[in-house]
Amino acid sequence: MKQSIIVFALLLVGLVPVKAQKDKVMDRIETCKENYRTLFGGEALTGQGTDPEMMDILQKFIFGEVFETGSLTVRQREMITCATLAVMQTLPQLKAHAGAALNVGVTPAELREVMYLTAPFIGFPKMLNAVAAVNDVFSERGIALPLERQGVVTEESRHDKGRSIQDRLYPGGISSVMDGMPGGMGRDVERFLTDYFFGEIYSRGALDLKTRELLGYCILTAVGAESQLHSHYHGNINAGNTPETLTAAVIQSLPYVGFPAAIKALRIIREEYTKPASSETPLVRLSKITVDPARLDEYNALLKEEIETSMRLEPGVMALYATAERDAPHKLTILEIYAGPAAYRSHLQTPHFRKYKQATLQMVKELELVDVKPLIPGMKIK
Repeated sequence: MKQSIIVFALLLVGLVPVKAQKDKVMDRIETCKENYRTLFGGEALTGQGTDPEMMDILQKFIFGEVFETGSLTVRQREMITCATLAVMQTLPQLKAHAGAALNVGVTPAELREVMYLTAPFIGFPKMLNAVAAVNDVFSERGIALPLERQGVVTEESRHDKGRSIQDRLYPGGISSVMDGMPGGMGRDVERFLTDYFFGEIYSRGALDLKTRELLGYCILTAVGAESQLHSHYHGNINAGNTPETLTAAVIQSLPYVGFPAAIKALRIIREEYTKPASSETPLVRLSKITVDPARLDEYNALLKEEIETSMRLEPGVMALYATAERDAPHKLTILEIYAGPAAYRSHLQTPHFRKYKQATLQMVKELELVDVKPLIPGMKIK
């Protein structure tokens, strides 16, 4: 794209001959035809069919330009395309690209895992629609079903396996979002994420974590999940993907999801990529906790141990100041100040916090987390 812009600018001032412009156009056309043959075994730009004009625009753009942007392999491009089409539920196009994916070396097991990966993002019904479309392609190719199993966890191991993957990619999980849900059901959602999303889906064979995270970002691009795009940027970096690879993957999705969705995802990549390490502002919140009065002494002892250990061992924990109502000592408010979101996420993973959290699960009857804004930023506690 940069090269195209430069060529256009030079043309305006007469420094590039018209022949160079024609060569560039021919390069796009020949590249389109070559990529199309590789993927589908047929000819592009035939001028046939009911809408030949639009097909020419589509094919030149996708296979002549987008396919040449970034350093993705053709296998990666087709897995991204298939994942995106599954999310969009454009099943005829999914079938065509499932065949193309097989043509360029994506294995049946890998392609099935791409479909399975969409389930946590778009739900089981849409995932099953996509699986059915891909299975039709398998049947047409004489590929026997069902395919070999790729699951590696048991009922007993799914939680621990999911936790290890989650901790590697997303230190801190989503506990800060799920705390304080009515009836404590946020803890169930946290467990679902750990056990199902990471334990049963991310642990499966055929695709490695780098590929799963890369595809996950493209899936989130398609559904427009802005908050998750921010967190999954860092998940991708933790998995070993580069910002350049992530950018190219979103651009590969662009023809299928459209410019608005792609630009949103690209903007988030730019924001996270250019964010200075020192740009984090302190995270300040009030934790309002109602404790079972019968277990108040036990709870207070655990809280005291957790706070003292956190303040002693964690530089990013700036303040943990616990108070209790004078006439209702089982109702507590804790002022929490962390150096930033990263320090908070790190705090959630410490052994002393986990010990406190697990030990007090049955003691806490209500929990409300209130994020607050300091009225005098920079004011330090003596």
